[in-house]
Amino acid sequence: MTVLTAPAVDAAGIAAAYSRIATHVRRTPIVRIAAGDVGLSGADLLLKLELMQHSGSFKVRGAFVNLLTRKVPAAGVVAASGGNHGAAVAYAAMRLGVQAKIFVPGTSSPAKIQRIRDYGADLVVGGELYADALAASQEWAGKSGALVIHAFDQPETLLGQGTVGLELDEQKAEIDTLMVAVGGGGLIGGIAAWYAGRVKVVGVEPELAPTLTRALAAGRPVDAEAGGIAADSLAPRRIGETGFAIVQRHVHSVQLVSDEQIRNAQQILWDGVRVVAEPGAAAPFAALLSRCYRAAPGERVGVLVCGGNTTAVDFTR
Repeated sequence: MTVLTAPAVDAAGIAAAYSRIATHVRRTPIVRIAAGDVGLSGADLLLKLELMQHSGSFKVRGAFVNLLTRKVPAAGVVAASGGNHGAAVAYAAMRLGVQAKIFVPGTSSPAKIQRIRDYGADLVVGGELYADALAASQEWAGKSGALVIHAFDQPETLLGQGTVGLELDEQKAEIDTLMVAVGGGGLIGGIAAWYAGRVKVVGVEPELAPTLTRALAAGRPVDAEAGGIAADSLAPRRIGETGFAIVQRHVHSVQLVSDEQIRNAQQILWDGVRVVAEPGAAAPFAALLSRCYRAAPGERVGVLVCGGNTTAVDFTR
């Protein structure tokens, strides 16, 4: 019997993953802004606009790695999501002609639910939290034989998300620090694996969903609160095992921000840069604006704006 081993989540694995998905994803732009334009000083700022990615977030990178490197059964794929991962899997499945069933909780935003429907996936909305959607998806996988694509705790998912770091290097971002939102740890784990200490990676999560903060204090993944304005993207209750192991080795620190600070960051991103960020994607910027993270004079800071699936800006008028 052939025993399949999980791929290593490291720079070599991320580069190999990127070679598989490069024709399926967008190379999202970077924008350099003057700190004074957003009320800051003493740092050079760069925004990586991953909200311009297919399906509206970075998640499509991991979705394509899963679909292109794993054997997909006739039953197709199944995923649980707060919204963005579901939209990403639905999009990738649509492009590759694969059947997809997506489970999301009632807290998922209307914008994300609509995206999933638009991509033609079989959508089930139920429960209050991501954990409820995950349980329902696992039950379906057991009955149907569908391939499970985990939102964050799976090597292929981390490899895909790590390609954001690879792109930043290829775009010659020349940053000292990268601010990254934290939910289940797939994004920050993949990016930290790519840089492996070459860049200071700083995680940012909501005060009302301190998944990584709680895990670091305990020395292992533990349950945490799962609420707040960014609950549809940054509140899985528990950090993933795979990403947490990488975070322990390569992430510099983790900052907590309030819902009010996140809302303020969303507004300033729109007012100052005309970037429409969903709450979870605005969290890293909120850490800078609130001085939760204080950049040193001359520090070159990158901010990953990782998603834009929101109805916060109304263009109908």
